Amino acid sequence: MLPSYEPRIGLLAIRVSSDKQGLDGDSPEAQREQGESYAKAHNIVIIDTIILMESASHEFQPMQKVIDACKDKGKGIQVVLIKSIDRFTRGGGDYYSPLKKQLTTMGIALEDMYGVIGKSQINTLEHVGFKYYWSEFNPTQKSEYLEAERAKDEMRDIMSRMIGAEIRYTQLGYWMRQPLYGFRSKSVDTRNGKRLILKPRKDEAIYIEKLFEMRASHMYTNKQIADELNSMGFKTRTTLVRDKYDRTKVRRTLGGKKMTAKMIDRYASKLTYCGIICEKWTYDKPVKAQFDGIVSVDLFNEANRGRIHVEVSSTNEITIKTKEVPDHLKFKKEYNPEYPYKQVVGCSTCGQQLLGSASKGKMGTYYPAYHCSNHGHYFRVNKPQFDETIESFIRTITIKPEYIDSVIDAIAQLWRDRQADQFEANQRRLEHRESLEGQIRSTVDRMRVLSSESALKFLEEDIVSVEKELAQLDIEIAKQPDLDAEFEVVLMYAKYIMEHLSEMLLGLSNPLKRATYFGAIFNKKPTYAEIDYRTQLKSSPPEVSELFKLKSAFLSTYGDLTGNRTPVARMKTWCPNR
Repeated sequence: MLPSYEPRIGLLAIRVSSDKQGLDGDSPEAQREQGESYAKAHNIVIIDTIILMESASHEFQPMQKVIDACKDKGKGIQVVLIKSIDRFTRGGGDYYSPLKKQLTTMGIALEDMYGVIGKSQINTLEHVGFKYYWSEFNPTQKSEYLEAERAKDEMRDIMSRMIGAEIRYTQLGYWMRQPLYGFRSKSVDTRNGKRLILKPRKDEAIYIEKLFEMRASHMYTNKQIADELNSMGFKTRTTLVRDKYDRTKVRRTLGGKKMTAKMIDRYASKLTYCGIICEKWTYDKPVKAQFDGIVSVDLFNEANRGRIHVEVSSTNEITIKTKEVPDHLKFKKEYNPEYPYKQVVGCSTCGQQLLGSASKGKMGTYYPAYHCSNHGHYFRVNKPQFDETIESFIRTITIKPEYIDSVIDAIAQLWRDRQADQFEANQRRLEHRESLEGQIRSTVDRMRVLSSESALKFLEEDIVSVEKELAQLDIEIAKQPDLDAEFEVVLMYAKYIMEHLSEMLLGLSNPLKRATYFGAIFNKKPTYAEIDYRTQLKSSPPEVSELFKLKSAFLSTYGDLTGNRTPVARMKTWCPNR
């Protein structure tokens, strides 16, 4: 037979350390059931329950919220019921004593379900009828303090084993965190036991591949890349935001956002996408991951345009080189359509990359020019003259006749590859369209069972938003070319372009694309002097790719490369007797 107790008004305090523990382990519901059973047996009337999903090992103790709630005298709380001392705090005796003292000062008892906390107070002067603050004590105080210290030691041991193992496995190249966008976690058998690695997640990896490919082409701005990914249906992952006190309840969802221009740089700079781990646990040193990335190291380097460069030696040693952007260049366009050739043509003196800017004259007129940075010499060419030199050089370039058939075959293969890519992208767009239509139908079904005007208003706004997105997607789908129908036309134009290469290059409306194609002509970056046919040089002409050749009219300005003849100043012919 259970002993009888005087009825007391109580508050049930429930705490779990993490979301996972709250949902799968020592859940709030399990503690609630245990607490209600204990309260019934000990005649405690629970008038309030506070659930905390926070760790109690930090300086700020979550149980302080419970103590603050007890300060409301209108509730008349007499006892705070907890499962055990380790649910009250993990900070040890130094935290346990002040927290319990706050309750004691208010005349509220702290009681645990395991009976460690004593319920009686002993007065050592009771036999003489007096009581002082030092004469009254709880005989279980020492055991309570020791239990609090044990909880702290247990927490330290658990965290040391868990975090220590995660750090070690991270340094070995395994993955210990939430998977990045484009990846999924997979547990595999290794010589280190069952460990987690990352594998591409097909429905997300396609966007990451597309992002890096478009960045590496140097033909698209971040805004254009973001628009293309969004038209294919890109959305960030959604995460659930749970109730602060009851983690079984979902308050709202985060994520599901479209790609933006700012996000492009952030995604492109993540080393994990090329199979490298570099973080705090590796001392910010690169480690080859135990899994392959979504893109190759070469594609990663090309997409990051030198700002982050990964070098992998023959012994698999990894070096990361980062290029700091000077303050005065942070707001300048590295790929500026006003000066597109500064990336592909070097300085005549030092061969370094050129800069582009416009100087202001005395009359307030701006004079744009390409120039070299301060390397101890002066080089500056006004933009009209520079563009004229580029145009003159382009007109001297032709494709070698023996390569024309091979080029046509390569174009046909590239076109087929593009067809495959477009088919896959269009499938993604159609799937995204079906998803949007499904959202509209689902919302309409919900509206049929609702009577609240405010709820209906919000749902109507959701439908309008989805319809706008659907209309924009239909425009994107309509803009996609019919590559099958255009295949023969493309081959016909390809042959024409082979014969009129200079016209094709000069006719491109996008200056950045024009400069990119121009740079592809050479084996290495040419200097301005090498492409300027007016410059009298004794050196060889620029090294063009094996596919191209320079017209003899251009080569004649370089003189006889055998050295048998010397140039005559201010003459376009050569004097053999000089």
